Amino acid sequence: MLFKRRKSADWWERARTLVWPRRSFWRSTQYFAKRTLRLRATPHAIAAGIAAGAFASLTPFLGFHFLIAAGLAWLIGGNLIASAIGTAVGNPLTFPFIWGATFKLGQLILYGRHPGDVAPMHLGHFLWHMEFTKLWQPFLKPMAIGALPLGLAVALIFYVLTRWSVIAFREQRRKRLAERARRRASAQSVNANVTAG
Repeated sequence: MLFKRRKSADWWERARTLVWPRRSFWRSTQYFAKRTLRLRATPHAIAAGIAAGAFASLTPFLGFHFLIAAGLAWLIGGNLIASAIGTAVGNPLTFPFIWGATFKLGQLILYGRHPGDVAPMHLGHFLWHMEFTKLWQPFLKPMAIGALPLGLAVALIFYVLTRWSVIAFREQRRKRLAERARRRASAQSVNANVTAG
């Protein structure tokens, strides 16, 4: 393979790059943005896919974000690859903020200003012993409820930004290709005049 690593990465290197990219976060963001803009689909399909992925990333159902995003993208006519790229909104850097915001918003929606006794006292015990049924009421339910309005707002923002970016990128590319074709045609006509003369 042309771009294969000389030394394959061990499990520690793979785990580290999941949390912190080798190059930089900006370079990874640029890669995903260019990958999204170059998808062969309509601007609506790309934007709907990204919005579905962003919405899915705000749900508390870790491990199911790709499936949720793909299902939502299929329902609204979005691109499945774009929905997978859109799930990058939820990452180790953003999850603490997402979870805190969805939890607090869910508490506010469910219980009003005084949420009652929903303090996370035994969270570590529940996670260690895999007692997910006991996590639903105090944690997952408020996060799922809070994820709905917050996810819709984030999805709408990502839809508008992505659709505008795809249209602008394609228009700029069309102009660039037209200019290149014009230069090629003028160079060919100059060469034809030189050889004829």
